Formats: sequence, C-alpha cells, structure tokens
Amino acid sequence: MDSGRIRTPRTAPRTGRGARSASRATGGAPRTARVAALAAAALLATVVPSAQAVAASPPRVDLTVLVVDDGGSAVGAITAELKGSGVPYRRIDLNDPNRPVLNTAFLSDTVDGRPRAKYQGVVLPHETAFGPDSAEHTALQAYERTFGIPQVDAYTWSHPGVGLDYTNEGGWSGVLDGTTAGVTAAGKAGPFRYLSGALTFEDNDPSIAESYGYAGRPRAGYTSYLDVPVAGSDGGRASLVGEYAADGRRELVVTFAYNQHQRQFRALARGIVEWLTQGVHLGQSRNYLSVHVDDVFAPDARWDTALDCTPGDFDCVGDDGEGVNPIRMTVADAQYAAAWQKASGFTLDMVYNGGQGEQWRTEHGGSDPLTDRLVADRAQYRWINHTYTHPFLGCVQDNAVVPWQCAKDTAGNTLWVSRSALSGQIRNNHNWAVGKGLSVDRAELVTGEHSGLKTLPQQPVDNPNLAGALADNGVKWIASDNSREPQQRSLGTTTGAAKTVPRHPMNVYYNVGTAAEMTDEYNWVYTSRADGGSGLCEINPASTCLPAPLPTTTGYADHIVPQEARTALSHVMGNDPRPHYVHQSNLAEERLLYPVLDKVLADYRALFAPSAPVVNPRHRDVGTELNRRAAWDQAVAAGRVTAYRIGSTVTVKAPAGVTAPITAPEGTRKQLLLGSTAFGAPYAGTRSAWTTPEPLQTSVTLTLPTA
Repeated sequence: MDSGRIRTPRTAPRTGRGARSASRATGGAPRTARVAALAAAALLATVVPSAQAVAASPPRVDLTVLVVDDGGSAVGAITAELKGSGVPYRRIDLNDPNRPVLNTAFLSDTVDGRPRAKYQGVVLPHETAFGPDSAEHTALQAYERTFGIPQVDAYTWSHPGVGLDYTNEGGWSGVLDGTTAGVTAAGKAGPFRYLSGALTFEDNDPSIAESYGYAGRPRAGYTSYLDVPVAGSDGGRASLVGEYAADGRRELVVTFAYNQHQRQFRALARGIVEWLTQGVHLGQSRNYLSVHVDDVFAPDARWDTALDCTPGDFDCVGDDGEGVNPIRMTVADAQYAAAWQKASGFTLDMVYNGGQGEQWRTEHGGSDPLTDRLVADRAQYRWINHTYTHPFLGCVQDNAVVPWQCAKDTAGNTLWVSRSALSGQIRNNHNWAVGKGLSVDRAELVTGEHSGLKTLPQQPVDNPNLAGALADNGVKWIASDNSREPQQRSLGTTTGAAKTVPRHPMNVYYNVGTAAEMTDEYNWVYTSRADGGSGLCEINPASTCLPAPLPTTTGYADHIVPQEARTALSHVMGNDPRPHYVHQSNLAEERLLYPVLDKVLADYRALFAPSAPVVNPRHRDVGTELNRRAAWDQAVAAGRVTAYRIGSTVTVKAPAGVTAPITAPEGTRKQLLLGSTAFGAPYAGTRSAWTTPEPLQTSVTLTLPTA
C-alpha cells in the first residue's frame, strides 16, 4: 500500500493584478421540519428564470451538468464527485480541437413547444475559460441568464471580476497547509449546512506545499461561504469560497487549489454539487464506514521480529505460527469491544470461524471463555460467515515450492477444492452460528483470504466449483479484496448469481498484537534494503519508502495511526460504501485497531454536523448499493435516462429494472397513483433515495417545496 502521500498536477489560475503567475497545489439535523423546509425553499428560489422565459410557461431544465475541462485538478475533482455520486454530466475538453462549440443551439432548444435548458449547471475551470470577449463566453452567459443556470468557477484568483478585492487590498495569498477556515453563517444556512463550522486544510508533509489560495475581501454582490482570518487586520476575514451574483447570473467562486483526494475538497464537494444543482439532482451520496473483523474465534499467527516473516507462512521457517505464540482475543478483549461499541456509537461486523473456536475448545480441555463471552454478547454485534475452519478454497495448493503453486494432476489439469468441500465449509459455519443463537444472514459470506476467487499470479481464475457452492447455500454477496479487485462482479452466469463485495484492507496487520510488532513489520515493508527493510517499496511504483525506519516505541502512535486514519477517513468522505477489514488479533493484546477508529470517528464528528452521520451498512447492503450504482451508471452512459424539472415538478424516467438515485430538498413529495408521500430519507440537509415508479406509473414524479 502507498504511504498516503498525495501527488497532483500543479495548476495555475489566470494571472493579473494581485495574482501569482504559478501556484502550487498537491493537491444536525434541522431544528424543525419547518426550518428545513424554509431553507430548502430558499435554495430553490435563489435562481429563477428570467421574466421573458417565465412569461409563457416555466422552461424544462434537464438534470445534467455541463463540465468544461481544461485538464486541471480542480475540474477533475468536481467531475469525480459528480461521477461518484451518480450525477449525469457532459464533459467538454478544452484541449480537444474537435470539441463542440458552445452556442445557443448547443445549450438550449425547444421540446413539445417548451423552451429547454439542456444543462442544469455549468462547471468552468475559471470564469473566463473561453476568453472574456469570445462568442462562446457571451453565449454561455446569455444561457445562464435566461434559464437561471448556476456556474461554478472551479479555481480562480481574487479580483473584482468575481466579486472580490485584490489580495493586496485587505486579503491574503499563500500556502494554506494547516490553516483553519471557517464556514460562515451564510454557508451553514446554505449549501454547506452539513458541516460543523471549521475546516482545517491538510498538511501531510511539511516539506511540500499542498494547497495554495487567494483569500479576498468581498465586494457588493458577493456572499462568503468559507473564509480565513487575515493577519494584522483586527479580526478581518477574507473569502476562499463564496457566491457572486451580478448581471442576472450566479457564480460559485473557489479561490484555492485542490484535488479530489484532499480532505478540504472532500468536505466541500457535497455542498458544491448542491449549490450547482440548486439541491435537485440525480444521484445521491452518504458517508459510509463499516469495519469487518475477520477470524473471530480463531487464533492468528504472529510476526517474528528476528526472522522478518510469519512462522506458518510458506516462505517462513519455523512452527505453524498459531501453535507456539498465537494471537487470540481474551474475555477482557471481548468485554472491551462491547463497551467500546457502546461508547463510540459504532457497530463492528464479526466475521467468524465457528470450527476454529471448537478446535480451540477441544485443545484447551473443553474450555473457551472467549467464545462463551462473545456468544453471550451476540446481540451487540453483526455476524458474517467466514467458513467453518478457514481453509484455502481455491485450487489445491502445492506448498513444496515458494511461492506456492496450484497443484496439477498427471494430465496437467489444475486440481480444485471440490464443490462439496466448499459447500460444507459454508453450511457448517452457518449452522454452527444458528445453533449458538447468532443472527447471521445466509446471503453473506467472507471466505478465508478471499479464497475461491481468483488469486494472482498463481490462480488467475475463480475456482470453477465456487459459484455452484454459493448457489447451494443461498449466498448472494461474497467478499473480495479491494486492493486486487476494486470493482464488483458476478460469479456465474445464472440469474441471481452471487456478486462480490470489495473490501478495503486496513494497514493494521493480522499478524501483530503489539505496537512494537506492528511497527517492526511496517518498517520491513516500507523501508529500503539499505535501512534494513525488504526493499519492496523501492520496486513497487504504487508505494513510497519511509525516509528512515520508525521507532518501534512510538512509530505506531505517531505515524501509522494518523496515516491509516487519514486513509480510512478519505474513503468515508468519498461516498465509498465498501467495508474495511481487519482481524481479531487487532482487538487483542494492545488492541491496535481502536486508536485508528477513534481518530477516524473523532475527526469525522469534528468536521460534520449531526445531520450527516456516519452510515454503517452491513455486508449485503453494501453489495446492493454497488449493484444499483453499476446498473445506474450503465443506463446513464447508454443515454437511457430522461430527467428534467419544470417549475416545481421533477420527472425521472429510467429503464425497467433500474432504480434511480435522486436527491431533493426537504419538503419534497413523491406522487403516488392517488395522493403523495414524503420523498426519500433525510441526510446532510437534503432528502434522497433509490427509487422507482409506483405501480401503474412509468416515471418517478416529485413535487418540490415552494417558497
């Protein structure tokens, strides 16, 4: 895995007075339903078509965003947010000599006698992307003025053309790393209502300038949403993000550089999209975090700090690793886990091996206090089948060579673990759980080491017996390793075949029980051969070597914990529902997992308001979410989705069998065959849902709140 450093292209705004020619970039729930409805109506009312357009009837505005891309990281970040949340968009590449020309015909037309705006919002690299005196610039501004279409200036500098004074007139420009910005009252009442109020710019490497900005003092027509204090100005503040309204148009002005991975952008991304779409758009997003704890009831092998390997592994000499000095939770660890869950308000998924627990009991005189404690506390956790004894379920492994190979018969055919053996491991573990009173879903499965699925380079295909065994046991969702297979896929070709649920591996190793062991192995992986490490980081282009080995006494707390928490939080803030996975060993001995999760949750809750809580989905729900997203993206790419707004009515048509994600303001109603009902579920100050037409209807129809 990478060290977590962020590297992005350098970007530069247009130059002019007060601007640098080249900048650096590495880039609560509403108090009452009435307050929420009023806020939603205010957002909807902020942009209205011109009097000329409204004179006959409200225009049709298609729910698609126009993205004008110059190749910079700022536009790329907003595009990634649109794509990731399922918002349809059309991208125009400014560097393409054959790109379409923006004119009236490109931007609008008439459908069924009604004027149509083809795009509900426009993203530009900066306010004069086509040139300030160009015909395209003039046509775009006329379009925005006529139909009330908002425009985002993805990255520009502080100057009067965007409603700000120059930075030398009460403002500030420079590196923003470590700077704490404030969400203004207008920002918290408007598009950034889901933030708690403070936003600190990342400073991951003191030797690298990661974000540069131009904070300007607002002029008439400018409303600041995010600002920073200006030194020596007696409490004065200057804006980094705000809305500029002039000449019948609105622009969201962003005056700092960023990329899609940086925390400051991830925090603001939702609000940028809400502002751009006036709170009404296809797609939805949540902030997800699930943590699977594998190998529950089983012991895990321990890293050997002298051998720099794990006894029991094929490439390591010594005992099997679990017999001499295993890592296994105790009763005290189980009690701590239950208490931690209650205190943190977060539920862990226990991925269990019942047969391993039974084997431990047999080997220890019939006693297993850990299993007894966890079973007694069973209602406090979610449980996922991890197979009965955790065998490798792919090809039959030939361990006589390093690395291992798939064993073959005399004809050269690969030998596979049989369907009956696969099915027995799944069935026996499920039945064991049912017998213990654990609430376990037959449709969910995590195989040991994700085995059975293809494992490169030794096993380039799935075990051909796997799909049948899954079907035999009603398994619909099988875990895969996101670092190997980040995309969901089907196993088998039959209707209802099982699908994968990719999981993020956390950089808290399965084979360590103490911080010193963890740091020692981390050093082996991430230091050069000259520093005593494996040197793998020197030959892996996806990795980065540490400048020096971490101290084993402090390296975990000071370096690994904050880095791993930062990585996990980036997934949480990226609308990524895929679970993270660790192992029961991380809840044992020095309980290494908790400092990471504590920091993730604390940092998250300091940044977001209660209206945007962490969503903690279970395995099957993640699978369903990914499956819906794939079907939706395919339908949008094929041009098979039609969605538009006319006044306060939104209409969405999608292919049969495709569920549509829609986001709308509080107070939105979904039309039924008779009457209506409240639409969606509340999240981050809006309402959203995956939805389909009601019986006897061919489209989804929503009625928006009005002022």
